Amino acid sequence: MGECEVRAGGRVLIADDHPLTREGLALAARSALTGATVFTAGSVTEAVATMDHTRIDRMILLDLMLPDARGYSGLMSIQHHAANVPIVIVSAREEPALIEAARAIGAAGFLFKSLPLDVVAGHLREIDEGRQVFSGRRSASPPAIGTDLIAIRRRIGELSPAQRTVLVALADGRSNKAIAHDLDITEATVKAHLTGIFRKLGVSNRAQALIAVQPLFGAGEGRDT
Repeated sequence: MGECEVRAGGRVLIADDHPLTREGLALAARSALTGATVFTAGSVTEAVATMDHTRIDRMILLDLMLPDARGYSGLMSIQHHAANVPIVIVSAREEPALIEAARAIGAAGFLFKSLPLDVVAGHLREIDEGRQVFSGRRSASPPAIGTDLIAIRRRIGELSPAQRTVLVALADGRSNKAIAHDLDITEATVKAHLTGIFRKLGVSNRAQALIAVQPLFGAGEGRDT
């Protein structure tokens, strides 16, 4: 999108389990994103349910530590339901490794909850214009990403949306039968997806797959604020 082009309208989703934070982010989003309609959710499950009946097409603001997320499993789940919609992680945790992991798997930005709302609004405008903002700065010069995260980014990028969803379910410890039930697919389809996942990750079983993506699913463990 050209820098002089002003976008208006569209739908924004804010997923955060703290009501006051949701309210503040909604204020920032309405200020930054002209004419946008804002929807809110308190969990990944609620966010996905919202996207199932409402087309979220402008931006998603996602708390890193939602109650039903483990590391970046929430981001990966929502990516499956919101292809091509910028997803911005908003977190009280400011560790560089978390920021790098968010970039590695395709987030459009990572904003600290400690930022003033007017600063958050400014960064949302930048992201809406097609730029990326990580660690409170425009990403013209992105931070260095470790070799492990570069490899993970490449491998995750090779997974289909369906395979990513199965990988998230796998990380939650669900059996093939449970994954099939939850995703409304057959166990044979689950097994086919797992075969593809193992091949693309360069592993041969579930345990090795989880070890390979541990930097993503182990990221940010512990409560956010």
